[in-house]
Amino acid sequence: MKGLNQIWAIAKREQKRMLARGIYTFCMVLAPIVAFLFFTTLMGEGLPSELPAGVVDEDNTSTTREVIRNLDAFQQTNIIEHYPDVAAARKAMQQGKIYSFYYIPKGTTQLAVSGKQPTVSFYTVASYLIPGSLAYRDMKMMSEYASGGVGRATLYAKGYTEDQAMAVLQPIKMEMHAVNNPSLNYSIYLCNTILPGIIMLLIMQVSIYSIYVEMKEETAREWLAMADNDIVKALLGKLLPQMVTWALMGLFCLFLLYGVWRFPLNSGIWPMILDMFLLINASLALGVFFCGLVPSLRWALSLATLWGVLSFPISGFSFPMMSFPDTLKGLSWLFPLRHYFLIYVDQALNGLPLYYSWLNIAIMIAFWGLPIMLLSRLRMFLLKYHYTH
Repeated sequence: MKGLNQIWAIAKREQKRMLARGIYTFCMVLAPIVAFLFFTTLMGEGLPSELPAGVVDEDNTSTTREVIRNLDAFQQTNIIEHYPDVAAARKAMQQGKIYSFYYIPKGTTQLAVSGKQPTVSFYTVASYLIPGSLAYRDMKMMSEYASGGVGRATLYAKGYTEDQAMAVLQPIKMEMHAVNNPSLNYSIYLCNTILPGIIMLLIMQVSIYSIYVEMKEETAREWLAMADNDIVKALLGKLLPQMVTWALMGLFCLFLLYGVWRFPLNSGIWPMILDMFLLINASLALGVFFCGLVPSLRWALSLATLWGVLSFPISGFSFPMMSFPDTLKGLSWLFPLRHYFLIYVDQALNGLPLYYSWLNIAIMIAFWGLPIMLLSRLRMFLLKYHYTH
């Protein structure tokens, strides 16, 4: 009972310290809310549209002009300029005026009509992953349509009926169905990983700061004395108000994603609440772990920031993990965001029973044991080391 009273007293002390410092309000409330609203509204339409593109049409025939009009009709592509040559289009792309351009060399129509194989080219800016990928998709699709159109006209001229022509051009009819994201809404997989990742990064930074500020202000001994120099009770009392605050912010994040934006949630809200709770506590544990590694606020924050930033690409939400080198595949198990993402895919997207995610849940819980290895070292830092930037 005495231990619980001590933890509660430290928690009330920490709550007063949090309310008295604006940095806590900013990092724990304002910054997450701004990030939530920014990312959820940034791609409110699901996909970026009307991406500026250019055209170099050296052939300039009715056929090539029709191809350009059809390309401009695509939702993601907006032809804003016709350039006289490739050099001018490339310069515009380098200046950031366009994301791509379509190049039709002279004689393309004549080669196509005569049954030969003309070559058209399209160039995209790969530095911008999403715009470049969308522009590439539209231009590749337009090239296939144009090729099919020329082939169909040739077959018509030879006396083929429409059914016969289509049987030659497309002997096997393909149907594509995007499972769990039929509208190909980029926001569904971006926001569901980026926003929890931002929460994770802020949790680690705030928890590290809250511990090292005790050293900076020379109140560490007072803090530990309230727990009879028991570092476990001291940490539980300090992190309890932070955990409650982050839990509220996590619930607000889930409310935006699944209540306001109605993203897929095939297993109900409770598995995602559990997922968020596990991520919050794993992030707090990592923050304490980094404090125990180095007796320096600067180094601890740097480690947490590096770990947090690496979590985004290594989680696998933007690049498939199966294509990663074997070394990175093994390292991915050390990042809580990776397990959060896998639980999210199993539960929210695929609607699987919760026991399918047991391994990721167990690993998330295992993160809570990380600080145990360094508790005595952290206690020594707090009692003997002077604050260093």
